[in-house]
Amino acid sequence: MSSFNLSKEVKIEEIQDGIKRQIMSYTDDLMLVKVFFKKGAIGYTHNHFHHQISYVESGRFEVEIDNKKKILKEGDAFTTHPHQEHGAVCLEDGILIDTFSPKRDDFLIST
Repeated sequence: MSSFNLSKEVKIEEIQDGIKRQIMSYTDDLMLVKVFFKKGAIGYTHNHFHHQISYVESGRFEVEIDNKKKILKEGDAFTTHPHQEHGAVCLEDGILIDTFSPKRDDFLIST
């Protein structure tokens, strides 16, 4: 990836109904991804070996981590550790900014 990645020039891919992903930048150790959600879209509960910190840029989400749920809105954030179960339901159209360490190689397969 380039040192400068302009949003209007970075590909947006539909990953499931109501959810699109834009991989903004990455190195071997870090990845930044913008995820666009439509109201009602579900980021199904899953886990992975990456550290993840997510920032709610806009919208409202019911986030579940290890069977505990919390409503998050613009300006809020959440953290998951490797292999920790997590997911989200979009309550109001919104965008999550996800960071991963190390990068998500599985995201790069489809790009």
